[in-house]
Amino acid sequence: MNLEAFILGSGGMMPLPNRHLTSVLLRREGELFLFDGGEGTQVSLKRLNLRWKKISVIFVSHTHADHVTGIPGLLMLSSQVDRDDPLYIIGPPRIAEYIETSRRVLDMYINYEIVVKEITEPGIVYQGDGFHVRAFNLRHTKPCLGYVLEEDRRPGIFHPEKADALGVPRGPLWSRLQSGETVTAADGREVRPEDVLGETRSGRKFSFVTDSLAFPEIADEVHGSDFFVCEGMFERALEESAREKKHMTAEQAAYLAKAAEVKKMALIHYSPRYTDYDLKQLLKEAQNIFPGTILTRDRMVYPIEYID
Repeated sequence: MNLEAFILGSGGMMPLPNRHLTSVLLRREGELFLFDGGEGTQVSLKRLNLRWKKISVIFVSHTHADHVTGIPGLLMLSSQVDRDDPLYIIGPPRIAEYIETSRRVLDMYINYEIVVKEITEPGIVYQGDGFHVRAFNLRHTKPCLGYVLEEDRRPGIFHPEKADALGVPRGPLWSRLQSGETVTAADGREVRPEDVLGETRSGRKFSFVTDSLAFPEIADEVHGSDFFVCEGMFERALEESAREKKHMTAEQAAYLAKAAEVKKMALIHYSPRYTDYDLKQLLKEAQNIFPGTILTRDRMVYPIEYID
C-alpha cells in the first residue's frame, strides 16, 4: 500500500514566486489528506496533477491566514467535478466560522456535503480503514494543533512451511490466515493465524507540526515517525525572535526529531527572509543535531516506506 507526502507549499507568512504557503498532502492508496492549505495550494495540486476531488479530509493547524487562505478556492474548485463523498474539515475552534463566512461572503456554489469538526480536546479526530489521525495541542499565539496519521499494526510475515506442516492446503485458506482468520485444516484441526505468522509489524507514521514553540511533549507525540514535517522558521541567531513570535528554529526542531527518534525530518514554513540559498544555513544547523533532516521544497514528493 503506497503512502506518499507531497509538499504543496513550504513557506511561511507570505508567498514568494517559487514558494507557496504551507500545505502538505498525504496520499494513501489513492485517498488524499490535506494538512493546512496556504495560498498557492491549488497551483501545486494542478502542477502535480493530483486529483483534488479525492481529498477526504482537510486538517487545519490554526486559523492564521498563511495556513488557510488557499482553502476557499479549493472548496469552489471541488464543485467543478462530481463528488459523492463529503469533505471533512477538521481544525481548532473558529475553523467552522471561517468556512461558513467564506461560503457566505463569496457566495460559493457547493454541490457536495462539507462537514466541519472543531477540536477542543486532543485525541483521535479521524479514523479510516487501517489508520487513525490524532491531534495534539501546540503552543502558538492562538489555538494550534499538530497531527499524527498512524497506521494500525500489520500481520506478521506468513510462513508457508508452517501452514504445510499443519495440513493447510495452499490456496484461499492461506489468504484467510494472512488476513487474521482462523481456518480448518484437512484433518479437521483449527489453525490460528498466530500458528503460521510471525510477530506483528508496525505500520507507518506521519507527523505534522507547524507554528509552535518547541517543547518536550512534541517529541512524545511524534515519537517514531517515519516522516516528521516540522517548522524550522528561523536560524539559531534569531532564537529570541522565534520565541517572541512563538515559533521555533530549525535547530530546535532537530532536537525534537532526535528526542523522538524519527526516521526522517523535513523542515517547512520558512521565514520569507531566507532565499533558497540561505536555507542551507537552516539545514546545516539542523543536520548538526539530527543528520536525517531534509529541506522541503514546493512540489517535492517523498515516499514513506515500510521499515521492513
